[in-house]
Parts: sequence; C-alpha cells; structure tokens
Amino acid sequence: MTHSVLLKDVRPMGADATDVLIVDGTFSAITDAALDGVEVIDGEHCLLIPALVEAHTHLDKSLVGLPWYRNEVGPLLLDKITNERESKVALGIDPRVQSERQAILSMAKGSTFIRSHVDVDTVHGLKGIEGVMATRDKLRGWIDIELVAFPQSGLMVREGTVELMDQAMQLGCEVVGGLDPCAIDRDPKGHLDAIFALAERYGKPLDIHLHERGEMGCFSMEMIIERTIAHGMQNQVTISHAFCLGHSDRLQIARLTEQLATQGISIMTTAPASSPAPVVRELREAGVTVCSGSDGIRDTWGPFGNACMLERAMFIAQKNNFRRDDEVEVALDVCTHGGADVMGIENYGLAPGCDGDCVLVPGESLTEAVASRPPRRRVLKRGKTIAENGQCLLQAP
Repeated sequence: MTHSVLLKDVRPMGADATDVLIVDGTFSAITDAALDGVEVIDGEHCLLIPALVEAHTHLDKSLVGLPWYRNEVGPLLLDKITNERESKVALGIDPRVQSERQAILSMAKGSTFIRSHVDVDTVHGLKGIEGVMATRDKLRGWIDIELVAFPQSGLMVREGTVELMDQAMQLGCEVVGGLDPCAIDRDPKGHLDAIFALAERYGKPLDIHLHERGEMGCFSMEMIIERTIAHGMQNQVTISHAFCLGHSDRLQIARLTEQLATQGISIMTTAPASSPAPVVRELREAGVTVCSGSDGIRDTWGPFGNACMLERAMFIAQKNNFRRDDEVEVALDVCTHGGADVMGIENYGLAPGCDGDCVLVPGESLTEAVASRPPRRRVLKRGKTIAENGQCLLQAP
C-alpha cells in the first residue's frame, strides 16, 4: 500500500515556502493523484534540510545514561586509550545499550545516518562490534548505522589484533579502520600494509584516524596517499582528524591537499578547539570532500558532546572563522552532503527521487539554525516521523 506524506508550508534550504511530497519514502512531484489519501503534516514555515549525517563517532563507549564519570586521566593520547580500555570493565559498559542510547539521541537531533568507529582489541575482542551490530539491526528503518572496525589500542603493537580485525570484517563491518601508524604502532609500513590488505580482501573502504601532527603526520599522510595509489583505492579512503593539515608550512600542506584531491581521499574534521585542524575552505576549494562528526560523546576521554550536528556545524564555522551566511552554509553542507558523500549514501538530498530523510528546523535562515540550534520540530526517515519537538519517538534503554 502506498504511503504518502505532504509537508505543507516548509522552506527547503531556506527558500520560499512550498509544499513537499514524500511517496513511499521518496521525494516526489506533487500531482492530484498523488495527494489522494495523503498524510498531511503542517511544517509551520520551518526550514527543511536533508537529514544530518554523523560521519564520525564511537557508539560503543559513550557514557550517556550512566552515572557521572570523574575524569582524572593523564594528558597523553596513550593515557586516554589505556584508561578507556580498562574503564570499560570497571564501569560495566554494555556496547549494545550504550550504542542504542546514543543513536536515539542522534535521531532526536536530526541525524539519520551514523558512521561509528568500534573498538577491536585483544582485551575486549569483538564485544563492541557485536553490541553495535545488535543496535544497528534493532534500529533498522529508524537510522542507518555503518561500522568501522577500529584498532583503538594499536594494531601491530598488540599481537592478535590484525586477526581480530579480520574477524570483525567477516562479521559484516562496512569499513576498515586505522590509527596513527607512527605514533601508536611505531610501524607505519606494517600498519598501513595490514589495513590496506584487509580493505582489498573484503572490498571495503578505509577510514584512518590520524592524530599525528606536524611533519610526522605529513609523513604518514604521504604513505596513505602512496598506498591509495598502489591499491587503486581512489575515492575509497577517508582520513579522520588529520591534524597535520593545520601545520604551519602551508606550501607543504598545499602539495598534500592537491594529492588528496587527485586521489579522492576525503577528510573528516571535528573542528577541535585544542588542536590544529584542516582548513575547510582550502580543502573544498581544492576539490577535497570534507565531512564531520561528534567523535566521542560523554565518554572517558571527555564530558562533552550531545550528538547535535547543527552544533558541530557551528564549531566548524567558528574554527574556520566563517561569519557570512554563505560561509556558515558551507559548514552545514559539511554536516549534510559532505557526510553523505563520504559514506556513499545513495539518493541523498531534497530533490524528487531522493529518499525522504529530512529535518524540519524553526528559523528564518540556515545560518540562524546553525547559530541557534533550536529543537528539531520533526525528523523523518524515508517519510516516517522518528522524532518530534526534540524527542525521539523511541524510548532509550
């Protein structure tokens, strides 16, 4: 049976008010025949934007819904990794429950797509993968969740992790992950050879955390580019964080940026306040796809985060000194179309033929929506309402 939804008095991307029709989960042209028996939703003159895309987070280890965690962890990246691995046991973190809680929070904020990096290590094995997969299956039809098998504790430095990563891909992870081949694994050749081999074996894309800064990060990025070429993986590699692209040697960064664009390597930035970061304008002008995500949300690394990708667009705008409306709209595009491009989401957008994943947001303009971040009036997944007035229609566990 055909199900049609008519969104009345909405402003697609801030344009003039109009009515928008979704038929069987797809944006469609309005005809008299299509309006027969249609469900009518009053858009109340809200902005209509495509669903937000959470292109980088860690669903398996959020502390949302748990008692407050007092953070007294040391300053080094390795301190945080070690503490987190140990705290999962001490705090009794259940990846299935925690991933469902965060996914429901994301839906309330307007995201209907998530790419989640999920820990694979020799202490916890595949428990995180299995837990997030259970959430993915349970919430199918409400939100799309893509899993990255992620060696958070290192790959080469912890014997047996490569084999666990292989098992994670066999279970059905959609993306192979990597992490700081020099700074954490101290074996860039071994690390990159291993993850590119996994990607080639399973025919899957790569998403590599690269926190390394300065010359070290640039060296690792050059090696990633070399292997992308050698393995013919153009348009299938994402580098997350890429702090080294904030390096002061802008001529060196310009050369790297040109190579990223040529090989179709995407960049994910959270626009961090405390670290150098990729310059969004430079990357996009060069033709590099840029996406964003919340990263960790209230976890053992830090107490912040609320799964709001409108807020993330604001952080991107602030980090990149975007002040004009057209500049802030670029930040929003990073959190919508940028994420959709990186995740390979088909039929994304508001045009006829696109899937009916969209958000109604109060506000006069897209920039006001980013600046004010009002509760989402309504969130739809393929034409089905999944959240209203800032609340997901599903109860969190």
